[in-house]
Amino acid sequence: MTPTPRKARLSIAEAFESLTREPLPLRITAYDGSAAGPEDAPYRFHIATDRGLNYLMSSPDPDLALGRAYVAGDLELYGTHPGDPYDALVVLKEGVKFRRPSPAEFVTMVRSLGASNLVPPPPPPQEAPSRVRRVVQGLRHSLGRDAEAIHHHYDVSNRFYELVLGPSMTYTCAVFPHESATLEEAQFAKYDLVARKLGLEPGQRLLDVGCGWGGMVRHAAKEYGVKALGVTLSREQATWAQEEIKRQGLDDLAEVRHLDYRLVEESEFDAVSSIGLTEHIGVRNYAPYFSFLRGKLKPRGRLLNHCITRADSTQSTRTGEFIDRYVFPDGELAAPGRIVTAVHDAGLEVHHEENLRLHYARTLAGWCANLAEHWDECVAEVGESTCRVWGLYMAGSRLAFERNEIQLHHVLAAKVDEHGRNGFPLRPTW
Repeated sequence: MTPTPRKARLSIAEAFESLTREPLPLRITAYDGSAAGPEDAPYRFHIATDRGLNYLMSSPDPDLALGRAYVAGDLELYGTHPGDPYDALVVLKEGVKFRRPSPAEFVTMVRSLGASNLVPPPPPPQEAPSRVRRVVQGLRHSLGRDAEAIHHHYDVSNRFYELVLGPSMTYTCAVFPHESATLEEAQFAKYDLVARKLGLEPGQRLLDVGCGWGGMVRHAAKEYGVKALGVTLSREQATWAQEEIKRQGLDDLAEVRHLDYRLVEESEFDAVSSIGLTEHIGVRNYAPYFSFLRGKLKPRGRLLNHCITRADSTQSTRTGEFIDRYVFPDGELAAPGRIVTAVHDAGLEVHHEENLRLHYARTLAGWCANLAEHWDECVAEVGESTCRVWGLYMAGSRLAFERNEIQLHHVLAAKVDEHGRNGFPLRPTW
């Protein structure tokens, strides 16, 4: 009986090409000298090291596998800037359709590339522990664990953030008033839109939870004469914000504290703004969160909640593995309807809701452009691996907003008084 011939060994590039359903729109090369895809493709992915192959083969999550190899420098991308790999990600997302190999194909692949590559190497140092391993930091969304999650992402380097975010030091979605608006103009417009929705007037008091570097606090004080208090879990943010408040001569009206919002003791605020914090608190904590904010408002006071959401309620509230490990540990996103329901159930009356999804895509494009422009200085400040995390994360997020995979919603609500009055005029004034 003639034995069945053993299948030929696959090169690295051949192995990856075999997993695609359609011809590759980009070039793949590897350290073994192999190549696949058109030679004139505008973008080339190069697997530069054995560790890079190890990352790609050992992770069950494709995004995490690619992210690890790219962040570590073991997966090189040619044809685009590492600070803004958006164009290459579009081609990867829209043109490369992977399929699951058959058992026989899997065996051939492992035999060709080496079974040892199925054992994961240590992840890059920028990676946070998995959700399971983070339990040592406390229960999810406990005071200690939330502080560690914020520290992981926000206490990178204030100088790095100045280079990427620009003079506004604003790390949330901007609002572009017209097509040619700059990022700085759009961030001013965003803060002013929030202020007008909240109906801010001189002499009022504002609480801004998750205030970042104090942009909303300074805007409310400077442009509206409001006494504003901001709180953030990032010590670096609070330090920078207080220095900037002093530099602008706003000490008598504005203050930023390094403090968990749950520990704010003051109440009777005319308005509360939550700009980019809801993503960090956990969906199961929506009820106590909005109830807490309601308790900080005086009757007829207003709340503006600004946050990233899922496009619909059928999607998981958990972020993807790369985002969870490298960007927002423990972050969760819900659909806008769930946010509105939670606000209503907390005893607040919702008056207006607005989707700013495409504005966030523009915002991210601006941040990527800044990172690319200041790449060498950013690398000198925080290291190339961290800069790669940011370029990949921001470009990928831009694509997700454009494709309506995620959205950005404003929800405006009021605390009605004992007579049912909410303080709003008959028609919106903003």
